[in-house]
Order: sequence, then structure tokens, then C-alpha cells
Amino acid sequence: MADNIIEVKDLEYRYNGFKAVAGISFFVRSGEIFSFLGPNGAGKSTVINILTTLLPVQAGCAMVAGFDVSSRPEDVRRSIGIVFQDETLDRDLTVWETLELHGRLYSMPKAERRSSIDEMITLVELDDKRDVRTRNLSGGMKRRLEVARGLMTRPKVLFLDEPTIGLDTQTRMRLWQYIKTVNEAGTTIFLTTHYMDEADQVSDYINIMDHGKIIASGTSEALKNDLGRDVIYLETSDNVDAAKLIGKMEHVKDISPSSKGLSVTITTDGTRCLPVIMSALNENGVTISEVNLKKPSLDDVFIHYTGRDLRETGAEKFRIARANIGGR
Repeated sequence: MADNIIEVKDLEYRYNGFKAVAGISFFVRSGEIFSFLGPNGAGKSTVINILTTLLPVQAGCAMVAGFDVSSRPEDVRRSIGIVFQDETLDRDLTVWETLELHGRLYSMPKAERRSSIDEMITLVELDDKRDVRTRNLSGGMKRRLEVARGLMTRPKVLFLDEPTIGLDTQTRMRLWQYIKTVNEAGTTIFLTTHYMDEADQVSDYINIMDHGKIIASGTSEALKNDLGRDVIYLETSDNVDAAKLIGKMEHVKDISPSSKGLSVTITTDGTRCLPVIMSALNENGVTISEVNLKKPSLDDVFIHYTGRDLRETGAEKFRIARANIGGR
């Protein structure tokens, strides 16, 4: 098992008596891409601010890269990189000057600093923009520069807070190519994002947080399978008989008409149920002309556990589905 590069135990944090973080525990394995998801106000930003030493630990403990966040914050800061959700670039500095200043702030030796600047500028494909002031860069170029700045000190952990928000699909994909390259080289990625497809595709492990607690944990595939709401779409020679046969089967939750035939909702893994259904229909003389299996998306998982879409903002009241959730 890989070493844990982040360990959080019984972490709590209060704002004027309000418990924003309610005694959570989790860990992140070295070298993985870890997604930390939650609605606005869930408490995830507070946790991230504690892990990056921007807020103090009030109760519980947190370790990052082997250092206690409370007693060794400077060592933690030297071990991490951060790309904030909001732009934090000095508009009057050039691309090169931005990275040069960052290297100086981290007391990087001159030779190492200059070598790292050249490496980072090449990595994010800003060679032809090195002498351009950041105010004249496109939104995608600015995000790439911020990623380069976060990577300059070769951090063990890179915190990415909504790194691709506001970017077009092509630029998002391009940015993730850089991030994956860095991850493959050994940097652990701690990600927050409002793009469920992004978290689904890149995450090795996911925690979903709401009301200050972690309410679901697992790989994307496990979370979707545990939801147990696969849907099988069937077009048959006799939909009435097909519905009668399928309705008697185990794990079938609901059958309803669809545009071409039947929509069958099941409560377990559809890849296991589908062959059983197809065999039963064939044995009873019902032929299948078309079949499709739709598995739950990560959006479905998120809505199930929090009662709302991650992209929704400003909701005052919402429901949390109660379930027994086991972390790793």
C-alpha cells in the first residue's frame, strides 16, 4: 500500500460557534488524484484552508507530507503547491517575472530557479509568452501560468481549487494533460471541482462532504455501482410479455415504457443482470432488437447523497439522503 501523504483525524472547526467541520477523518495516498467534492457551504473550503495552513487547527489533527499542520506549518508550505479558484496573478508582471518572483519567495537558488522557470514555461506551452504581461494573456493561459507557478517548487502535493472553472472544453482538456503529466511524475493532486465529468475521469478516489461531514467515499466506479440504479433500455418483439417476465426477476425495481420499448431500473450492477434478462426473454420466445445499459453518473451519486446538483448555488435548504457509508 502506498504511503499516506495526507492524514486527517477527528478534524473540527467552528466559526462563531457554528461547526463548519464536524470531526472528519480521511487520508490521501501518495501519488493519487484525490477529489474532494461538496456543495457550497459544505465545509470543504475550510478543510483545504487548514491543510494549506491558511487556517489553524482548532481540534483534531492533520498531517501533510509527513508534517503536522499545527506544529510545522512552514514545512507543510514548502511541501505543497496551490492553484486558487480566483486569479491571483500580478497583472503588471510578465510570465517570466511571475515565476521568478515565486522562486525568490521560496528562496530557490538562482541556478535552480532559472532552470525551473524554463522547464515550467515549456511544460505549459507559454514559451512565446514569457515576456508578455499577464494582463494580456487569455483566461486559459493565465490558468496554465498559475499551474506552472504552483509546480515551480516541485511540491509533493498540489492543491487545485476549481482549476478549470470558466475554461472552454478544449482548454480544460489541455490543462489536464499538463496536470496528469505532473501526477505521473509523482506529485499528489488534491482537487476540488464543480465539473462532475472531470472528477469522474481523473480521480483515483473521491470524498463527498456536506454539512461538515464526509457522507460518501470511494472510487468513482464504486460510488456509482453502490447507487444501484442502472437502467436497461430494451426494444423487443413483445414488450408486454417482456415486461411480465422481467417484472418477476430479482433486483428489478421498476419497469416503464420508453420511446422505443422498455426502461428497466435495477438495484444492482446492470452488467450482471443484463445477460440474465436477455437469456430469459430468448428462452420465452421474445426477441430483442435493441438493448442499451445506462449506468449512474457521478452527478447521480452527488444528487443522491446531497439532494442537489453540485452546480446549484445559493440554495438555503436541501435534503441529505441518509445512508451507511464506509470509507477506505
